[in-house]
Amino acid sequence: MTERIPRVACREQDPKLRAHNFEEVCLGYDRQEAMLEASRCLHCKNPRCVGACPVGVKIPEFIAEVKSGNIDRAAAIIAEDSSLPSVCGRVCPQETQCEGSCILGVKGEPVAIGKLERFVADNRSGDSVSARAALNGKKVAVIGSGPAGLACASDLAKWGYEVTIFEALHKAGGVLEYGIPEFRLPKDTVLKRAIDEVRSLGVRIETNVIVGRTVTIDQLMDNEGFNAVFIGTGAGLPKFMGIPGENLCGVFSANEFLTRNNLMKAYRDDYLTPIHTGSKVCVVGGGNVAMDAARTALRLGAEVHIVYRRTEAELPARKEEVHHALEEGIVFDMLTNPVEILGDGNGWVKSLKCIRMELGEPDESGRRSPVPVEGSEFEIATDTVIMALGTAPNPLISKTTNGLETTRRGGLVADENGATTRPGIFAGGDAVTGAATVILAMGAGRTAAKAIDDYLKK
Repeated sequence: MTERIPRVACREQDPKLRAHNFEEVCLGYDRQEAMLEASRCLHCKNPRCVGACPVGVKIPEFIAEVKSGNIDRAAAIIAEDSSLPSVCGRVCPQETQCEGSCILGVKGEPVAIGKLERFVADNRSGDSVSARAALNGKKVAVIGSGPAGLACASDLAKWGYEVTIFEALHKAGGVLEYGIPEFRLPKDTVLKRAIDEVRSLGVRIETNVIVGRTVTIDQLMDNEGFNAVFIGTGAGLPKFMGIPGENLCGVFSANEFLTRNNLMKAYRDDYLTPIHTGSKVCVVGGGNVAMDAARTALRLGAEVHIVYRRTEAELPARKEEVHHALEEGIVFDMLTNPVEILGDGNGWVKSLKCIRMELGEPDESGRRSPVPVEGSEFEIATDTVIMALGTAPNPLISKTTNGLETTRRGGLVADENGATTRPGIFAGGDAVTGAATVILAMGAGRTAAKAIDDYLKK
């Protein structure tokens, strides 16, 4: 009878209200809802959900504790494998990972694993985080305080290493701080608590340190006594289309637009860091970052269009994010590709010149390739254009560190364990693969932590 219990819906802000505020959209489960949803789990003998989780969280075990109301025990189980459950429960693409492998999803709705993880993280006591071992006398430097760096640092600290994270910005969190909007990941509550728990393991976080400028990795190892280094600097270098008009005022990369709103609080009246959006915004792209930029611009008061060269079926963004964007009133201009950004004569954006597209044969990713429709050019009047086309790793560290090789796309060369081409230096996450997901970066950070532990025990 367990499989016949319908999936418990998660309460959300009304779309008409949330479109005008930056408060969290999803309100999460209460205790009764979480226990009911947990009761749906079949506790499979060979749980496919665990294998589909990049950090290997013991999902059926923690869900069993939620079902029994043992929230702190559930939190302790999650903490064995994940240092950021409150984050992962909110931003991970569960539908393609753990929930996508849930046996209940074959004929119905999978267990809401992400929502249960979030509930546990938000309702556990402070005593449920992992303890650390005694210091072993070895020092490890972690470059970047995003998900890869935090995951790597947490594991190493638990094992007795003296860990220092070096963060280029003035606040810790990396892409979690500057890239994900407040309405998906509250910063002063959820993210702050997660980072404070990493600090509670003894991890030091030094902000405003640009490794490659303030200090080099060679100096950290040769002069500061660090025995190993993990590079988790992410992929913060934005990509553009290379079309005419991209240098006009009113053109942003999604990276800049989101950083100025999330890190610099441009959306708040009590901060002297406003950002220009105008009355109409076009966001070019169809991934999660495009949805974040579009929904942010909407909350700043603009009419927002997402311009994407394929159909809605090919959108790479999470279905939940697309659903929320549509509910909030964002317009999707599908099968549309920009060819030029036109100015008003004073250096500001006036319109986006586009061409209609149609789908041809599938490309290497399996998606049908978009093909221009000859003679179908048209203009969309707009004040602002936000390019959300992906990002690449910043080349600063590779250019200022001896012995590090990079791929043709700018990522650091590293093996399956995170070891780079220079002994003692490891890397993982977007700095290696290019832009990916939070949970994949965390998985890479954990893998590298184990490799660093093995390396320093030789």
